[in-house]
Amino acid sequence: MPMALSDFRTHIDFPPERLLQEGEIVVIVDDDPALREPLKLYLAEQGFPAEATSSPGELFRLLAERRVALVFLDIGLPGEDGVSLIPKILATSPDVALIMLTGVVDLTTALACIRQGAHDYLNKPVQFSEICFAARKALEKRRLLLDNRRYQEELEKTNFRTRLIHQLANQMNTVYLSTVELDEILQGILVGITANEGLQFNRAFLAMFNSDRSALVGRLAIGPSCREDAGQIWSDMQEKKLSFLDIVHNIGASCAKDDVAVNAIIKYLKIPAGHREHILIKAATERRSILVTDGRNHDCLVPGELLELLGYNSFVVVPLFSPGRSFGVIIADNFITQRVITAGSVQELEIFASQASLAIEQSHLYMDMERKIAQLEALTEELDKNKDLLVRAERYSALGQMAAQMMHAIRNPVTSIGGVSRLLARKVRDTEWHKYCSVIIKETERIETTLEDLFNFVAQTEVVKKKVTLQPLIHKSLLLLQTNMTKQGIILTRDFPEDDLELELDPALIRQMFVHLIKNAVEAMPTGGELQVALRHDGAWARVLIRDTGAGIPAGNLDRVANLFFTTKSYGTGLGLSMVERVVTAHGGSFVLRSREGGGTEVQVNLPLD
Repeated sequence: MPMALSDFRTHIDFPPERLLQEGEIVVIVDDDPALREPLKLYLAEQGFPAEATSSPGELFRLLAERRVALVFLDIGLPGEDGVSLIPKILATSPDVALIMLTGVVDLTTALACIRQGAHDYLNKPVQFSEICFAARKALEKRRLLLDNRRYQEELEKTNFRTRLIHQLANQMNTVYLSTVELDEILQGILVGITANEGLQFNRAFLAMFNSDRSALVGRLAIGPSCREDAGQIWSDMQEKKLSFLDIVHNIGASCAKDDVAVNAIIKYLKIPAGHREHILIKAATERRSILVTDGRNHDCLVPGELLELLGYNSFVVVPLFSPGRSFGVIIADNFITQRVITAGSVQELEIFASQASLAIEQSHLYMDMERKIAQLEALTEELDKNKDLLVRAERYSALGQMAAQMMHAIRNPVTSIGGVSRLLARKVRDTEWHKYCSVIIKETERIETTLEDLFNFVAQTEVVKKKVTLQPLIHKSLLLLQTNMTKQGIILTRDFPEDDLELELDPALIRQMFVHLIKNAVEAMPTGGELQVALRHDGAWARVLIRDTGAGIPAGNLDRVANLFFTTKSYGTGLGLSMVERVVTAHGGSFVLRSREGGGTEVQVNLPLD
């Protein structure tokens, strides 16, 4: 389809360097050497590097090996129809421009070529100037298409960065940032810095001041560990169509393994905070970005050990800070592509750094708040404990005063009554009177037992610890109640380890405690049963288990049995288990009381071995 002369005259010529990128050529495919070779020379004179061939095979070789921008293709090639070659050429090189040449004027064929993707259609014979004009027009159209595509990609990348910053801002506004959440946010920011849709830096390193601000230490890093890994990581992300959050969650598996070079680099990054002239400390404290090109910066000295650690001599350092403090720096480079870092890239990186700074500041505020809450909770708990101790101390004090008065006022008369009753019982022969004397003796013993419990509980006996073996203490406690167990038909089972367990304790108090617990178990089985006493060595603890097969303790009373004066017996003071608790606590131990399945009670006493 020949061009109109008016189009040719009104066209404004663009220089070839604006139409062809570096290294691109024009290819002429025609079986007529009278056209092919002269046209090649003419195009070269006009500033369009050209190659000429008559073979489709040679054309595809050139498409594979060279950067071809435009192909002049003869429709009537011997052995192959030029129209059928169009889709094959565009499948191999979709950005190539095509101008069809033919010696036969055929409108149907021309339209078929245009539909297949050809840019123009020229009838031979044609003047070289018209061919050159067609070439310029096709290349200009191609350039506009490529520019449009590039602008579209830039818009998509800008949109990605905007969405990324928006998502980061939303996430920081909707969650409180713990240390784990902060690491995830910071990792997301590093992803945005290195993502192909983001700032396109190849590697990004995050270094932050430690808790006492004595040093700037490496914390996170993202980037392929070598040039061979680069394309694979980003192509995988594109093929899987991962979103920002997907990239954040998957980056740990793909880029943050222990054997990846960037993580080895970040682990070794540590600069003392007092090294004020170091480029990283300088950027952090002065709160300004520093660009290093070929290992140099006109404002400050670049340490050789840093260049050696990074393995590359061109990078940018961007500070992280809030109005009140400096947090650290982000280091980014193009180690893989070796692309020059522009001022625009630095400005965009500073936007990401501001988001990171906001996340860090919010995390610090949240963790400060958590620490204050924890301190308040600890203080409240301590106040509650002190309140309980005060109440208990007041109760003990009142009990002590009462016990002292009772023992002074009651003990001597009760002892006298008991002694006289026993004397009468031995002298009285009348059965009826003997029965009355026995009642007096029994009730007197109960009063004496109550007074003894009160005395044992309120007595401010000093705990005198010494090294003793635990097994003999338990044996002696059992012997004291052996007669009662025999009378009631109770079977005793012992389970002690062969090795002696030596503990630092007060033997008198511990024996008194065991006697009371064993006595409780025996009294719970008035018609017989089984008493099991076991001793266990469990790490740093000696655990004594006393089990009976009595009626057990109702579930509602388990939490109250150690309270002062609480008892389920028809007689008793309710002070025994309170005494047990006090003795065990004085030895740094604990005791647990629980009902057994199938009936009975189990008491577990835990005493520290050290």
